[in-house]
Amino acid sequence: MSYQNPLLETPTRPLPGRVAIIGAGTIGPDIGYYLKSALPDLELVLIDVAQPAIDRALQRFQEYAKKALARGRMTEAQAAAVTHGVTGSLDYAAIRGCDWVLEAATENLALKRRIFAQVEDIVAPDALITSNTSSLPAARIFAELRHKARATVTHFFAPAWRNPVVEVIRWSQTDPQVIDYLRWMFCTTGKVPLETGDVPCFMLDRIFDNWCNDAALCLDRGTAAEIDSTAAQFVHAGPFFVLNLAHGNPIITETNTLQADEEGEHYRPAPIFRSVETWVTVPPGKRIEVPPQATAAVRDRLLGILCSQSVDILDRGIGTPADLDLGCRLALAFKKGPLELMRDLGEAEVRRVLDRFAAERPGMPMPRRELADYQRFERHVLVDDVDGVKVITLRRPEALNALHDELTDEILAVIRRHEGDPAVAGFVLTGYGARAFCAGADIGRFPRMLGDAQASVQYSRDCSRLLVHLDAMHKPVVAAVNGMALGGGFELVMRCRGIVAASGAWFQLPEITLGIVPGIGAMVVPYRRWPSAGAAFHGMLRRAERLKAADAHKLGVVDELVPDDGDLVRRAVARVHALAGKPRAALDAAAAIAPFEPMEPAAASGQALSREVIGILEQAVRDAASAPSFAAALDVGYRAFGRVACTAAAREGISAFLERRKPDFGKTG
Repeated sequence: MSYQNPLLETPTRPLPGRVAIIGAGTIGPDIGYYLKSALPDLELVLIDVAQPAIDRALQRFQEYAKKALARGRMTEAQAAAVTHGVTGSLDYAAIRGCDWVLEAATENLALKRRIFAQVEDIVAPDALITSNTSSLPAARIFAELRHKARATVTHFFAPAWRNPVVEVIRWSQTDPQVIDYLRWMFCTTGKVPLETGDVPCFMLDRIFDNWCNDAALCLDRGTAAEIDSTAAQFVHAGPFFVLNLAHGNPIITETNTLQADEEGEHYRPAPIFRSVETWVTVPPGKRIEVPPQATAAVRDRLLGILCSQSVDILDRGIGTPADLDLGCRLALAFKKGPLELMRDLGEAEVRRVLDRFAAERPGMPMPRRELADYQRFERHVLVDDVDGVKVITLRRPEALNALHDELTDEILAVIRRHEGDPAVAGFVLTGYGARAFCAGADIGRFPRMLGDAQASVQYSRDCSRLLVHLDAMHKPVVAAVNGMALGGGFELVMRCRGIVAASGAWFQLPEITLGIVPGIGAMVVPYRRWPSAGAAFHGMLRRAERLKAADAHKLGVVDELVPDDGDLVRRAVARVHALAGKPRAALDAAAAIAPFEPMEPAAASGQALSREVIGILEQAVRDAASAPSFAAALDVGYRAFGRVACTAAAREGISAFLERRKPDFGKTG
């Protein structure tokens, strides 16, 4: 059984200890740098046919580590570890003993087959073998291997050391446990693995390559700069700018020729790709004026190919809708995933665009279902069944799983759908990946409400809709805190019946550093639920102090501490079963709190804070503690949030956050 959340898989082998990458050109060293950054003790061997390529690759490791050190992203010890244990060789014998061999050579089927024939003669029969091709199906690359079950395609995206996405290709000859292991391994090491079908160009390159090809076919309607300017409403960088960056003209010719040979002449690449080396275009953030008629024609064509390829991917089961949208945003830098874009355009507009596209590009795929059918999926959560418990994984890796309205509503919808099912004992909430449970809540509509106390109070109540539902639930919900839980993420954790945390997890309420207060429960819940830990919460609320999971466990806030390499979710599932059928503690009784000691308005980090906002927070905590009921106490928090929204400090703090600068509360008080 495969889980949607890769980290729920039980790995069939340990993390790799010795890896060989064949091809020391552009992407191979970048893949290696990602692996060494995630697994510092890894032994890495770079294989190439040319010594200068190896020398340049080893130098690139040094340069990357030097930049990371200069920017404070690595310590000296980490930088030294990244460059240690990396060797290069012209001799394939150097791959002996590797438990994973990854090929990143030229997109040439015959060459890849020769490489893997050599590899298979050297490595152990159970060593993993993968190819980093962007277009060639695994069934063709590995057709001549003796041990096919351990081989597949792992398709990285440039720059591979930073781009989080990797496609893991499922094909008929691969052992399913190998696919599950690769998904687990990539997720553990910080990647976002997307499982796709074994077809030419897989999932995301079918989007990108055809997006670029149709852009070139539009050159009779506008220049490359005009097309990139029109595309800017959909992507952060236009197709021709990206092609220049990646020297991608030959790649489009190659990949679309492959698709044309497989699936029809309508995929044949634009002839101009063979005669142009560099496009004259505009960089991201720059636009030129485009005549309205050209804008409309290019916009419709780009939307048409995007919608056409998206429905084809889903109709053929090449990938899932959530993975398609996520992959397009993360790997291809689309501002919205194609299905989100189709939803926002509306069915009538999508139908109009597709009708025009069908007339202009006969043969291209069209929807096989009603358009509404393509929108029926969860975009930001993964739902798995583990021992009679629904495990809900918050998956917004680009935002460290931060809450926003759509994610909040999806969590709530899943709970409502299953809480009445007698076969479901309860729920576990966890975050995607190994770094974050939930990094807070997007500020959403709040900046527009600054200065409006009533609207801000209602906004706070609206943001609490999931939390108040958890408060009233009979079935237990347990938080499996796999990493940081900040702000609204920690407020979500507080409202769960049980809390199980990884040893390296930590909690923080950073709102005070933005000139606001946590208005959906953090000024109320901890003092009523864990009264003996009040001093710790004073520090978290007033100074944004961090609370490590181990300390939270000592204070009784965390029920169980699990080693970072332990089975966190299954311990949380066990906690659900232990709590099932037991009443939850009532929080209606007033709480006794320790007095607030005088302090300078400064955070634990040293950042200056607003004295006025601290005063509002302290008064709200006192008033909430003495409120006659839990509901009344929550209302105190909502109203304090509304009051803070009318302060100059809140305006300064939120403006600074949006402008990516430090706030200056010295001028606001």
